[in-house]
Amino acid sequence: MSRAVPRFRRPLTVLAGAALLAPLALTGTPPAAAADRYSVTALEFTVRAGDRSCTVDADLYRPAGVDAQNRAPAVLATNGFGGSKSDGSTDVIGRAFAERGYVGLVYSGLGFGKSGCLITLDDPAIDGRAASALVDFLAGTRAADDGTEADFVTSDAPGDPVVGMIGGSYGGAVQLATASADRRVDALVPLITWNDLAYSLAPNATGAARGVSSDTPGVFKWQWTNGFYLMGEGQPLLVPSLDPSRFGSLGCLHFATRACDIIRLLNSGRYPAAATQEMLTYARSVSPASYLSGVTAPTLLVQGQADSLFNLNEATATYRALKTRGTTVKMIWQAWGHSGGQVPGELDLSTGDLESGYVGQRILDWFDRYLHHDEKTSTGPEFAYYRDWASGYGTAASVPALSRTMYLSGDGSLVDSRSEVARGSRQYTNRLLPTSHSESSLAGIIGLSDPAPYDTKGTYLGWTSAPLTEPLDVVGAPKATLKVVSPQTERLQHSGDAADKLVLFAKVYDVAPDGTRTLVNRLVAPVRVPDVTRPFTVELPGVVHRYEAGHRLRFVIAGSDTAYFGNRGVKPVTVVSAPQDTGVLELPVVR
Repeated sequence: MSRAVPRFRRPLTVLAGAALLAPLALTGTPPAAAADRYSVTALEFTVRAGDRSCTVDADLYRPAGVDAQNRAPAVLATNGFGGSKSDGSTDVIGRAFAERGYVGLVYSGLGFGKSGCLITLDDPAIDGRAASALVDFLAGTRAADDGTEADFVTSDAPGDPVVGMIGGSYGGAVQLATASADRRVDALVPLITWNDLAYSLAPNATGAARGVSSDTPGVFKWQWTNGFYLMGEGQPLLVPSLDPSRFGSLGCLHFATRACDIIRLLNSGRYPAAATQEMLTYARSVSPASYLSGVTAPTLLVQGQADSLFNLNEATATYRALKTRGTTVKMIWQAWGHSGGQVPGELDLSTGDLESGYVGQRILDWFDRYLHHDEKTSTGPEFAYYRDWASGYGTAASVPALSRTMYLSGDGSLVDSRSEVARGSRQYTNRLLPTSHSESSLAGIIGLSDPAPYDTKGTYLGWTSAPLTEPLDVVGAPKATLKVVSPQTERLQHSGDAADKLVLFAKVYDVAPDGTRTLVNRLVAPVRVPDVTRPFTVELPGVVHRYEAGHRLRFVIAGSDTAYFGNRGVKPVTVVSAPQDTGVLELPVVR
């Protein structure tokens, strides 16, 4: 398709992007200069979302020269959790793409900024439907509340605008929610978002039925979850369309009832079967894991390696589900995520522009291909990942498979052959208060320093390899197969309350020759063991890391972690090793 409007490729100055929920932040463009290139019009829409009408507050960015005779494709975007259309991290999208000849429509998500209704966690039937109404506006089939119409957006057919979506975190999941029900969306770029909210807020790294989803409730990630709750309840009390009946719901003014019930249940520390199943069902109903079968729009997934909220496994689960469905999908693992990690070459334009960074250029190419219908534009490799040891990106035809196996020996060593396993057993015991530490999410949210990861003697077990004779590059999610003995858990685990099952935390350290330990991106795998009488597998969070020659790998099982709720009661755990029956650690290694 020919383009009536040229793509402007001008540098944009942007603030550093290691923000909590906002992947982009733009410094102010001088008003006079901006007016020469695009106009900005504030609009309101009254849309039907679920069982009620909601006000949506939006800004329309229209490039100079774009009109009914000279149309342009559109980019639709909304904020991350707690943000709004004008939070300095969302309006960048409207400005950035208007600079490049796209019509931009940026709006505050439901329950945020000046948009009305309750926070419903990107429910496709509510948040997705609201976004679909904005697609109607871009299609020219409905007007804004003040009568403004959009007759200047390129169309594929009557009522079908050419429109892509982009945004991070909360603004990433809504893209998939919208596209699952509205096939008019032509391209998606979800950044640092979730696959299954049940896994995100209460992950269980074992017993996965599909993707990252487990039928056994996970381990409550209390710091992140309560941080979000406080951000949601921190919205103004008089947002448009706030249901007055919510004032009778103490402590839950801004969230939909079922969303608030999840937080209450997780904080209770008790998970009776019926209530827990209801929680899992609802959390998944508002998650891509439940509706990806309806997504056909070409999707470029961008996930952060430094992200203890939505880790790489979530993007991988989405990628594989879309791939299985036959949807065009590619994936990039960049360095930064919700836990920081900003490095040069990322989607941080403070010293450059979209064109000069690898991820930014990939996004531009994605929209060139699927919004400008430029078949000559390459959209890049199937899979790319940031390598801090090579100062750039590696690529592969797919996510690397598990290719190296190591064994947990009874003497505490991590060995390369089952024949090297020494017979023996060791025990640890959790305490009533957490004794291991990975990351304080709250410290990151409020800007405080965070102590280095640690484990307290007697409350964990570790297995350490011999020094590596050559570098070992791990790209992907390690997997451990374990068998533990815990008589106290065995007596209680069938009580009907999932909180009586054993909780443990698995992780892999990089140990330098001087003994310095690094927990890669401070990531751990929380596990609520379905049945301690049976072996179980643990999928650890995905990493991209080089273990240098002379370094050692150290695999650790700990009884607690400060960022999570742990065991109810003290539960001694024994791990027995013998050559014929021992734990196994598998690594996805690239060469």
